[in-house]
Amino acid sequence: MTKTEMIAKIAADAGISKGAAAKAVNSFLGTIAGELKKKDGKVTLTGFGTFSKVRRKARTGRNPQTGEAIKIKASNSVKFKAGKKLKESV
Repeated sequence: MTKTEMIAKIAADAGISKGAAAKAVNSFLGTIAGELKKKDGKVTLTGFGTFSKVRRKARTGRNPQTGEAIKIKASNSVKFKAGKKLKESV
């Protein structure tokens, strides 16, 4: 499902316009992204799951074409852990 398809489904289910649904979805996604930018960013949606920010350490990797060793910088990444209700419904 794409973001556009999700907006259309939410609009139909809630009986609102696609424009209003798009604003709601964009606000929701922006709020999650904003919280994850914080130092100890974490968003918990009870029954659905938890989004959290994790720090990946710098490490050495390999270029798959040449086999040459390369340095990979430390970076932040997002981790999602599914909640109990989501796991049971899938």
